[in-house]
Amino acid sequence: MTATNAAHAAQPATEIDWWRGGVIYQIYPRSFQDSTGDGIGDLAGITARLPHVASLGVDAIWISPFFTSPMKDFGYDVSDYRDVDEMFGTLEDFDRLVTEAHRLGLRVMIDLVLSHSSDEHPWFKQSRISRDNARADWYVWADPKPDGTPPNNWLSIFGGSAWSWNGKRHQYYLHNFLSSQPDLNLHTPAVQDELLDVTRFWLERGVDGFRLDTINFYFADKELRDNPALPPERRNATIAPSVNPYNHQEHIYSKNQPENLDFLKRFRALLDEFPGAAAVGEVGDAQLGMELLGQYTRDGQGVQMCYAFDFLAPERLTADRVVDVFGHLETAAPDGWACWAFSNHDVSRHVTRWHLTEAGNRMYATLISCLRGSVCFYQGEELGLTEADVAFEDLQDPYGIQFWPEFKGRDGCRTPMVWEASNSNAGFSDVEPWLPVAPEHLNRAVAGQEDRADSMLNHYRRIIALRTDNTVLRKGDQTDLTATGDLLTFIRTDGTDRIFCAFNMGEEPVQVALPLGNWTGVDGIGATEPGQAGLDLNGWGYAVLRAS
Repeated sequence: MTATNAAHAAQPATEIDWWRGGVIYQIYPRSFQDSTGDGIGDLAGITARLPHVASLGVDAIWISPFFTSPMKDFGYDVSDYRDVDEMFGTLEDFDRLVTEAHRLGLRVMIDLVLSHSSDEHPWFKQSRISRDNARADWYVWADPKPDGTPPNNWLSIFGGSAWSWNGKRHQYYLHNFLSSQPDLNLHTPAVQDELLDVTRFWLERGVDGFRLDTINFYFADKELRDNPALPPERRNATIAPSVNPYNHQEHIYSKNQPENLDFLKRFRALLDEFPGAAAVGEVGDAQLGMELLGQYTRDGQGVQMCYAFDFLAPERLTADRVVDVFGHLETAAPDGWACWAFSNHDVSRHVTRWHLTEAGNRMYATLISCLRGSVCFYQGEELGLTEADVAFEDLQDPYGIQFWPEFKGRDGCRTPMVWEASNSNAGFSDVEPWLPVAPEHLNRAVAGQEDRADSMLNHYRRIIALRTDNTVLRKGDQTDLTATGDLLTFIRTDGTDRIFCAFNMGEEPVQVALPLGNWTGVDGIGATEPGQAGLDLNGWGYAVLRAS
């Protein structure tokens, strides 16, 4: 498939619900393309590489934060919500990016961090001065206990107490993440109004939607009650590494508050003023993720989709696990809509995390493209990139530095994209990048895969085209989901079209019995044609068949 033809195929659907079953490509701007020669990716670099993204056939891009920031958490600590950090360029650069993306048929979603700001934001600088200034209640402040200790037992995801002391106010402030990321107080109406005004600013600038960071952290319990302990058997390391005591609590008061639903109604009402605008919320909760997904996407009163963590777990995804996840989804959120991902900027790349062979990687990529829900691919995933091994002296991530060596942080999945293998910088930059390029990534560069029909890159183009060309895979129902050992089977149907999907999620061959009817292989995917007795799948094999 040529880039020109693929870009034409990538023209987004005109319907308002383009997001339903859509494919989103996540871009981590620091690591996509450097256009200025400082070793850090930027907006102009993204614009220059958009033809590659369009060639994949995806519907939209999601750009991780590029706002003005001291970069203590690499942009997730915002000090100006209405401007671009100078390392990434200017607002004019962003406007050019949006224009080019739209020309190529790509929608643009940006990462909004509304639960907290940087401690260098002017709002916090004013808030911390006194208890009676105009923004005194814009952040979560609390008096100490009589003995001077923090007001409750809440913990930070980055380790230690979620409270830090301020000597001017003689109070603690809440930070669920770094101490330099104070939590905004959305119980204050003026804070909600300001955040919605920020949202409007970007919508009017042409963005097509948002990825909402930590959507379930917007409110904390007004009474600041202690979180209860979480029994060991319920602890889960999907949200924070197992070495972090954060996993020892059930966070029923520090997040997931019912007031969030009213705010999301206001947010959705604003979105609906811009036809076609959509949002996906990141639900960071290992115990209640599906329940919150159901609440936050219910009846068109919240976000359209929630970014599910279920397939980001350290353990390899099995057939039984897929059935369990969708069973839980059907029970907890029967009308909800999930956005699935295997990799992102916060977890080890799934090729390494799950110890996948080339064949296994192809099978999983095809599987996620056939499941009901929307799909998010992370930059470099289409190349089959593995997790990079970043030496301690090269680490940038505060999370990794804090918990090294038991947890090496998130830098291994954030190393630069590899565009060509002609030098050690992989076409990403003319100088040494902010994180080193993994040498083993060079032989997976875009240029080396572009013209090989059997490359991982072209496999991703085929499976995305499969989803785009078959509305039933984007928006249809999913029935008969069954796990038989390593074999996962299901049917996608919209009443007129039926597609049967079979995935061998193991190394040993399996036999597949077909549902009643006549079935033929879908062109280019799952080449095995069924026989009268069904079909055989080798290890990591798959078949996608249409009823005829």
